[in-house]
Amino acid sequence: MKAIIIEDEFLARQELRYFIENYSSIKIVNEFEDGLDALKFIEENEVDVIFLDINIPSIDGVVLAKSVSKFSKKPYIVFITAYREHAVEAFEVEAFDYILKPYDESRIRSMLRKLETNYMEKSNNSPSKNSMSNKINLWKNEKIIIVDMDDICYCEAKERTTSVFTKNEEYSINSSISQFYNTLPKDSFFKCHRSYIVNTTKIIEIIPWFNNTYNLRLKNTSFEVPVSRSNVKEFKRIMNI
Repeated sequence: MKAIIIEDEFLARQELRYFIENYSSIKIVNEFEDGLDALKFIEENEVDVIFLDINIPSIDGVVLAKSVSKFSKKPYIVFITAYREHAVEAFEVEAFDYILKPYDESRIRSMLRKLETNYMEKSNNSPSKNSMSNKINLWKNEKIIIVDMDDICYCEAKERTTSVFTKNEEYSINSSISQFYNTLPKDSFFKCHRSYIVNTTKIIEIIPWFNNTYNLRLKNTSFEVPVSRSNVKEFKRIMNI
């Protein structure tokens, strides 16, 4: 499991890191004091669990948790706070646990054991192990539509959501494009631009464009997807050109 800690008190952050590293196999990949910095990281990087204080700079921890709860792949949220009064809000965002300060070592150890057990059970029942492995849940007209990934032509960033285009339909998902990209198979999808993901199996024409970039013409769509200059090298490697 990959985790981040969002806590603006240095000693509390160090103590929590000590417990996690000594009583679990969870890997801490980053630490943050500021809520906005943490949210930017979460949008660009996939994590499994967030240890989250509530009173943090820039973005209140509960507000941050509500944003994260809308992601297509939701990380576990463990609130760490000195205040009991936010417990109801934690329940509303389906937080995994609510830990009060000062930390109780046995309470932390119990939470970590349950967290790892829950993660293992969830992994053993993940869609990648059943017949739904190539399906994805998308939104259209306030309904969840199950879409075959092979039908996706390209995806486009739209503020905090991502639009997903097939031959005849446009869907949406409440996730940043980077977060959504992490859920897609890399053998057929490539993030060719900061705002676009392309299904490489749908490319029928590669058109040279300005500044040594490309536009991509896709099967079943008239829209041309751009390849940004920073992604040209990797794109050429993937496409063997």
